[in-house]
Amino acid sequence: MAEEIIEGRNAVLEALRSGRPIGKILVAAGSRPGPLQELRRLARERGIPVQEVDRTRLDRLSGTGKHQGVIARALAREYATVEEILQIARERGEDPFLLLLDGIEDPHNLGALIRTAECAGVHGVVVPKRRAAGLTAAVGRASAGALEYMAVAQVPNLARCIEELKGQGIWVVGADPQGEQVYTAADLTGPIAVVIGGEGKGIGRLVKEKCDFLVQLPMRGRISSLNASVAGSLLMYEILRQRAAKGAE
Repeated sequence: MAEEIIEGRNAVLEALRSGRPIGKILVAAGSRPGPLQELRRLARERGIPVQEVDRTRLDRLSGTGKHQGVIARALAREYATVEEILQIARERGEDPFLLLLDGIEDPHNLGALIRTAECAGVHGVVVPKRRAAGLTAAVGRASAGALEYMAVAQVPNLARCIEELKGQGIWVVGADPQGEQVYTAADLTGPIAVVIGGEGKGIGRLVKEKCDFLVQLPMRGRISSLNASVAGSLLMYEILRQRAAKGAE
């Protein structure tokens, strides 16, 4: 079974809380006990050994260079399927709410989007196999541990995935500067999948054509676009706001 490195106090702590299979936790010798108290307690309850090692060993293992003196050795995370994501929505008794990412290659953007998605109640994230960041330690750290609670599916063809979602009654909305309406004016209630494009390139042509409609975020400054994680966050929380308002009617 492949092994994965989880780096940083928050990421390791959330991995413990989520029940993620972990073989060992490495802690820098001489670390202050206070910040690691909860981590050590959870590890002890689960019978996971915590070993103090020289910080240089952690530096060698680290892929991000920002391990904060804590690294966990865990079983490699498996991708979910799109059907499993839809099953999560059914189990919660909620309309499906998915985030589709077209070409997000920056692990920090991917991690930030996963963090917002988890906070906004998204049932799962879908990424393509090509032109996309993988679920690395950098993504886990950028998500502040949210990756441990978010189902992520990897599909060979995002455009085909959109067609299948539409066939199941899910509306697909893309964020695009040329969108026909401002995102706050669109009806974003009901079963929905949000498509966010990659850094600098936006949504690909074929994927854009498969969307039911496109929305834009109003720009008033000299810069013509927002960071992908910021744009995605605004759109996800507008959906959350509209769902809450509809539920209050």
